[in-house]
Amino acid sequence: MATLVAFNAHPDDECLLTGGTLARAAGEGHRVVLVVASDGCMDAVPEGGAPRLAELRAAAGVLGAHRVVHLGYADSGHGADLYPDPPDRQRFLRADPREAAERLAGVLREERADLLLGYDRNGGYGHRDHVRVHQVARLAFARAPVPRLLEATVPRETAARLARLLREDASRLESMFLPRAEITHAIDVRRYAARKQRALAAHRSQTGGKLPGTLVGLPPRLFRALLGREWFHEVPRGAAGPAAEAAAPRP
Repeated sequence: MATLVAFNAHPDDECLLTGGTLARAAGEGHRVVLVVASDGCMDAVPEGGAPRLAELRAAAGVLGAHRVVHLGYADSGHGADLYPDPPDRQRFLRADPREAAERLAGVLREERADLLLGYDRNGGYGHRDHVRVHQVARLAFARAPVPRLLEATVPRETAARLARLLREDASRLESMFLPRAEITHAIDVRRYAARKQRALAAHRSQTGGKLPGTLVGLPPRLFRALLGREWFHEVPRGAAGPAAEAAAPRP
């Protein structure tokens, strides 16, 4: 049995690019640990706890994950403005990447992880918290004794085709995700697509958005056809050392 640690920016990100891989790993008997940087809240956490973390725990149960860890940061938001930190915690983008990497590395050491999942250099579609996940994952990979790092992505050409099918603007994808030539792993997750769709539906607060809502509402056969494969770029260990330290911005 191997241990896979998937590092994501926000609750629901674990489903979109890697949900099938996580469900397949759990289904094949491996230990799956979900680590999320942000709780998905823009303001102070409500008295009953962050709602999106509760949704994440529900989705983790659907995927078969064994543990959920929140690194303690707030959502940085998406747009021109970076709002002040909430009174109870720091926004992920303002955190020192080295400090965040050490928190992640602590989980990797504790779990004796065999594999870490992060995001590609563009943070997928470019959300600033996703780009920071890419940086922090590479720093943690350089610090912790985890043998392999795979960065979740989508072939840019495939993403453009999917965007057109969903009537999204495909021209924006020119600087998103990775070209097909950089993909090192394509995982067949069609057998786990129904579980991936149910896990995405567990993020009820997000399914009102255009893309999550569209995906949850797809007929299962179409969902499996469109999202039954997941892609990764494997990072050679030598590529995540001094270069990652130098590239990590200071807050």
